[in-house]
Amino acid sequence: MRKSYSLGKNVSSPLSGKGRWWLSVLCSSLDVLLNICFYLCMLLVAYVLIQVFVVTSFRIPSDSMLPAIMPGDCVWVDKCSGGARLFNLWAAIDGQEVDVKRVPGWRDFRRGDVLVFNFPYQEGRWDSIAMDVRKYFVKRCIAVPGDTLEIRGGYYHIRGVTDRLGNVAAQREIALLPDSGSGRDVVMECYPWDRRLGWTIKEFGPLVVPRKGMVMTMDGLNGLLYGRLVEWEQKRELQTDSRGDVYLGDSLIRGYVFRENYYFVGGDNALNSQDSRYWGLLPEPFIVGRAWRIWKSVDEDGRIRWERVLRKIE
Repeated sequence: MRKSYSLGKNVSSPLSGKGRWWLSVLCSSLDVLLNICFYLCMLLVAYVLIQVFVVTSFRIPSDSMLPAIMPGDCVWVDKCSGGARLFNLWAAIDGQEVDVKRVPGWRDFRRGDVLVFNFPYQEGRWDSIAMDVRKYFVKRCIAVPGDTLEIRGGYYHIRGVTDRLGNVAAQREIALLPDSGSGRDVVMECYPWDRRLGWTIKEFGPLVVPRKGMVMTMDGLNGLLYGRLVEWEQKRELQTDSRGDVYLGDSLIRGYVFRENYYFVGGDNALNSQDSRYWGLLPEPFIVGRAWRIWKSVDEDGRIRWERVLRKIE
């Protein structure tokens, strides 16, 4: 006859009673921790996506955009309306040439927009255009692709446009300067830095601002004005001989079709601004976005300028 055995009443399971309670608490804590980690990861992903595609923030260190933007202002930059950029950030940081793609936006950059952009020349290299991903400028858009820009008596003019452009008060100060600029420590000579043209920040142009698909006759003058743009687009050297013939590499060219849009930008504080008057036209791929609103402003003593908080940039 087979005997059967049973556990005595004094023998208990290792997970009974207090053990089961601690296990339940541990499982609940792990669930809470996993949920927290999940939501933190989602917040991080959302933050990165917003920074890349929607809006980002920059602190303004200089006075080149006074009075619209002051040193110590922190501005929101709208990336999505004009289309956010996509490129290899690490290659750009390493100083390599990168291919910039732009996500479709719902508006073009316009005259009067305050633009944040990567400076189009790297440190110590004024002979060729290259995106400096570590260096950002903020300037007002004066001329858009297809415009013909002139500066007459210190004032900006666009052919066919009657609207006032830029900070008129600052342009009035330029107009009152002697042609030599003496007494105000202002550099009068400007882009393209060829004295044969006689261009200054008081008398400049006419300069056609290229748009994508525009055909430009290439002669000695246009080789001087647009040579760096062509070299940047083609990644080949442009040369002009003594007869005014223009060569791209070894090939003689009579005309050129631009592949990108370009802009002319200027600082509102025109007497103290390093802008397109001095270094030329801005390629559209270098534009980060449109400065939209000041979200914080701190003076040189670290005090918040409450009257500037959430002020719209105009």
